Amino acid sequence: MAVAAFKGLFNSKFDGNKMTERKSSGRRRVFVQTETGSVLGIELDRSDNAHTVKRKLQIALNVPIEERSLIFGDVVLKNDLSTVRNDSPLLLTKNFMHRSSSTPCLSPTGKDVQQRDQSGPIEILVCSDHFSRIRKLVREIVEAMKFGIDPIPVCGGLGGAYYFRDCQGENCAIVKPTDEEPYAPNNPKGFIGKALGQPGLKRSVRVGETGFREVAAYLLDYDHFANVPSTALVKVTHSIFNVNGEVNGTKQQERKEFSKIASLQQFIPHDFDASDYGTSSFPVAAVHKIGILDIRILNTDRHAGNLLVRKIDGGGGLDQVELVPIDHGLCLPENLEDPYFEWIHWPQASIPFSEDELEYISHLDPFRDSELLRMELPMIREACLRVLVVCTIFLKEAAISGLCLAEIGEMMSREFRGQQEEPSELEFICIEARRLLDERNMLSDNVRAVENEFQFEIDCEEESDITCNLEKKLAPQACWPLGGNTRNPLSKVEENVEECTEEDGNIIPLRSDEYVFTAQEKAPTVPRLSMSMKNVSIGDKSWKHENVMQKNGYLSGTSSGNRSVNEQFAGSTRFVKLADMSEEEWVQYLENFQHLVYLAFSNRKSASVGQRQRQRLGTSCQF
Repeated sequence: MAVAAFKGLFNSKFDGNKMTERKSSGRRRVFVQTETGSVLGIELDRSDNAHTVKRKLQIALNVPIEERSLIFGDVVLKNDLSTVRNDSPLLLTKNFMHRSSSTPCLSPTGKDVQQRDQSGPIEILVCSDHFSRIRKLVREIVEAMKFGIDPIPVCGGLGGAYYFRDCQGENCAIVKPTDEEPYAPNNPKGFIGKALGQPGLKRSVRVGETGFREVAAYLLDYDHFANVPSTALVKVTHSIFNVNGEVNGTKQQERKEFSKIASLQQFIPHDFDASDYGTSSFPVAAVHKIGILDIRILNTDRHAGNLLVRKIDGGGGLDQVELVPIDHGLCLPENLEDPYFEWIHWPQASIPFSEDELEYISHLDPFRDSELLRMELPMIREACLRVLVVCTIFLKEAAISGLCLAEIGEMMSREFRGQQEEPSELEFICIEARRLLDERNMLSDNVRAVENEFQFEIDCEEESDITCNLEKKLAPQACWPLGGNTRNPLSKVEENVEECTEEDGNIIPLRSDEYVFTAQEKAPTVPRLSMSMKNVSIGDKSWKHENVMQKNGYLSGTSSGNRSVNEQFAGSTRFVKLADMSEEEWVQYLENFQHLVYLAFSNRKSASVGQRQRQRLGTSCQF
């Protein structure tokens, strides 16, 4: 795709956002969550700014507001609140936070919050036509609560979760409060110690932000393709929720009600999960559809425990089943992570895509997907959307080249050899695309420097041969002929690890270890890349990752093996970072990336055809 096409998509995308922002500058209702989990619904007037909102929080929730910022996704709000849309969740957080595991919860102790927040017991955030099923569920749950049918806590898992029931007492929804996630302040199972917005189980997924990822997976599952249950972000008020350090009585009737932001997902009755059933008999189409979704959203936690199995034959046998994927809170990381696809070893994943599946993939549009998520989940970070774009482009090119699900999953997964972790083939291409971008920027800077010096020499009226002078200054720059002897750009890439000091409390922007890749030798620019990649197969990685850092006593980037991410707490090595590019750089990066992907798959296809021809030739020569 040409740069102009990328720019056109991006320009229309941002123009649409600006139009939405202008329309939303009037009276709106927002939901503000403190760093300890308390939530308040606030009506915004045109005259409101960040200071007045914080003042309202101070009065209603009795929380300190000094040295605290009001955050909306990636943006720190100041005077102007025009970017905030109706029903948007905001976060009030300290500018500098320590990581003490004994931080108390600042529960409301002043005036009753519910007297000031007139919202109902369950209120859907960022409403649209996509959540009609959730609206019906909410009505059923609220009606049941009026009859005294309260939710019940879920015992399993590391985070707080609750089954909400209907009037018949049947489970109809599962609610996961954002402040009860693993490491969050009000986690009921002892996994605490971080504030909302800090790195969580995955360094690229922050505490308190798994809920909107659950919603994103549902929104991206067009036409219920992969069977993701209906999911929405909600504000829920109930006394069952956990608040660490609360001083309420132990009896249920003495407990106070607390409002929380949470994900609410339709409960799907099922017979068991995939870990209790022979995976080889799962329908091929069901595995393919779930795999396609997992690749698009870079799911880092797809294991058998979060694939529900329902019998659909009606006879009690196990011949016909339906798969339901759940638990998508660790998808769409802010950087490329090592995914975990348990289906990668299932026989269904090695079967080629059907025509219907290829047709579905061909109609995927990552830019349309990104715009949808911006509109429905305005708190989502741009870095997550860039991961979505990269993975979707990779999926589409792989499908065009005839790769099966298992091959694509393997190309996205890292290898762990000995005590070293190597980037995946997808990351390898991303690294090269970034190197080409940096090289292009460096060349542009050098040309500008030469032009400036050349202009200075003209102004000084130096008597010299202008043409020779310019050629002399441009000589050291990278100029390679098409047929020149150049180093293969996809051969050895050396990594320099830069340890960035992380301020414990400063979470905006997220500061973490950055891995910068440099090449010792110059390489051709994108137009000449095809010459140097003629003999390169994407299946062969010719370099090793060295100097892998260790963090918190774990080897950074340990392969997930057969374990769920819930059994791992080690941070993952970060080979590729997408958030630090400007919009212009991102457009150029995408052009480089798509060009490299196309060449890599072309080389892979050519190598495969050549291998088959050699096999046939060898067979025919046998006597």
